[in-house]
Amino acid sequence: MSVPNQLPRRVGLITAFPPGRNSLNEFGFHLVSHMAENPQLDRVVVFADETDAGPPQPIPGTEAVVCWKFNDLTNPLRLIRAVRRSKVDAVLVNLQFATFGDSKVAGGLGLLAPALLKRMGIPTGVILHNLVDNVDMQDAGFASSKLMAKIMNTAGEMLTRTILQADYVALTIPRYVELLRDKYGATNALLTPHGSFEEIDEPSFGVPADGPRRILAFGKFGTYKTVDILVEAYRLLIERGYHDLELVIAGTDSPNSPGYLANVASGCADLESVTFTGYVEEADVAGLFETSAITAFPYTSTTGSSGVLHQAGSYGRAAVLPQIGDFVEVIEEEGFVGVYFEPGSAKGLADALAAALDDPEMIAEHGRRNYLASTGIPMSEVIDWHLLHLGEAMSSQVRTTATP
Repeated sequence: MSVPNQLPRRVGLITAFPPGRNSLNEFGFHLVSHMAENPQLDRVVVFADETDAGPPQPIPGTEAVVCWKFNDLTNPLRLIRAVRRSKVDAVLVNLQFATFGDSKVAGGLGLLAPALLKRMGIPTGVILHNLVDNVDMQDAGFASSKLMAKIMNTAGEMLTRTILQADYVALTIPRYVELLRDKYGATNALLTPHGSFEEIDEPSFGVPADGPRRILAFGKFGTYKTVDILVEAYRLLIERGYHDLELVIAGTDSPNSPGYLANVASGCADLESVTFTGYVEEADVAGLFETSAITAFPYTSTTGSSGVLHQAGSYGRAAVLPQIGDFVEVIEEEGFVGVYFEPGSAKGLADALAAALDDPEMIAEHGRRNYLASTGIPMSEVIDWHLLHLGEAMSSQVRTTATP
């Protein structure tokens, strides 16, 4: 007897979550916000991280269960217990390879959670934001030598196979789906839209009329995202006569580089027009982008698609981007555009910024195209997509159980 596909009514989400500042916390916040508004769901449980910043931000219609901690060796057991008690129909995991820790053992153990949940009989989907195959372990701060990088890549490949034991693994980049299918033989690797975080009214494109022309860098800095080169490029622009500028560096240190931004700030204390905002609360993100002319991405390598680029696009901002082959191809596949520079070159970055600043019409056009790329599919539709696939996993489990 065939079993019709059903939809989950009670869904759990394992994710980093505000006010915690661990990686993917903003993406997790928007996932939960749209889940809470989905009429198909009766209950949404957030399995959030324990942080020094306090309890999770309350979202009406959801329940937060704090049950794991960055770099805690017991995370898999804590998650299993919490999910079992919650009695959810299915679980979605918002994941990248450093979600559960920058300690090699704790971080790796946390990545076992999707496979363990699946073996418990809980339909489990994964949103995977990066692949170990595309991460430069040394540049990203995870390995101190080529030998250690090779060991970590091997371990990462083993963990990738473990993650693929979930019912499905969703990625936002076509080439990543192809890699999982070709290299790992995955039949459950699926392409999903990234989704726009907010349903934002069409913004004002181009350079804001009031105040200095602001260059914005936003993220977690210190490993492959380095703003010291951006500060150097900014100095070059001032030397060239660009005096109506402001540089805003918004965000925090990468977990692998504590103290990095403080060192950069001390090195440019003579520049009054450089501001370090620290952590940016969700309510302040919109104003940060809307008052900026350009968003700069001073990266030396990448670990996948850029959530910050999606945010910049949703507010109609132009971008200056590193000429990293995989990164360029990834974002152009998604429809984004930018002015490119050679990674590691302060002069190249200054030239790219100058090219954008000298062409306000290009800034407006790039902002418009990036807006269209980032807002093509709203997050609410992405949630519907996941509910359908979690429903298929539930039905498949029922069919398997019913088979004599």
